[in-house]
Amino acid sequence: MEGEKKKKQSEVVLLNCKWSMFGNRVRIALKRKGVAYEERPENLAAKSALLLSSNPVHGKIPVLIVDGRAVCESLVILEFIDEAFAGAGESLLPAGAHDRAQARFWASYVDTKLAECAGRVWRSPAGAAGAAAVEEAREGLVAALRTLEAELGGKAYFGGEALGYVDVALAPFTPWFLTYERFGRFAVAEECPALAAWAERCLRENACVAASLPEPEHVYQFACAMRKHFGLDG
Repeated sequence: MEGEKKKKQSEVVLLNCKWSMFGNRVRIALKRKGVAYEERPENLAAKSALLLSSNPVHGKIPVLIVDGRAVCESLVILEFIDEAFAGAGESLLPAGAHDRAQARFWASYVDTKLAECAGRVWRSPAGAAGAAAVEEAREGLVAALRTLEAELGGKAYFGGEALGYVDVALAPFTPWFLTYERFGRFAVAEECPALAAWAERCLRENACVAASLPEPEHVYQFACAMRKHFGLDG
């Protein structure tokens, strides 16, 4: 009604690092929901006072600050965005209780299985011991990717025909595929062709994904720089 006061728009701030698959999940969700936000990049070697005060338990990104109140942990933040901005766009989580539980299970699988193996693939030191660690991590990573591919099945997206919670949780790992492939000496498209096609579909059909993720080659250069910084190449 004319003259009625408009609801005050929330002030939304995202503390993130552009290479972080966990922080970039939040980017995707905010863009998909059409939520205006300010992103503040964090230097993880010299964390800001805001980050440390907003997430005093872990001191990690991402942190979403809405009207001065912080929400931490990326999967928790995704659910918060879905609830707090329920009127903005489609829900990330499915409607049914069982389907929602399944989506949470697979998003957790990405974090507990995929992320751990993927990290060891590119963070293992050079040398014989490192090569053995990479081989073990690669086997675990490929197994996790195949498990996710089996769950995807013949669907366009994990939740069906549209980008949903599990897709948003997993999509930020896809720019890292090139890095995993180069250090692990395998090809995602050969091991998991349907999952590779899903990754391409996420970018092609969803502007919120394409606008939120770094270039794979840039990710690889970042990983190489991190290895050099930590003396992993001998």
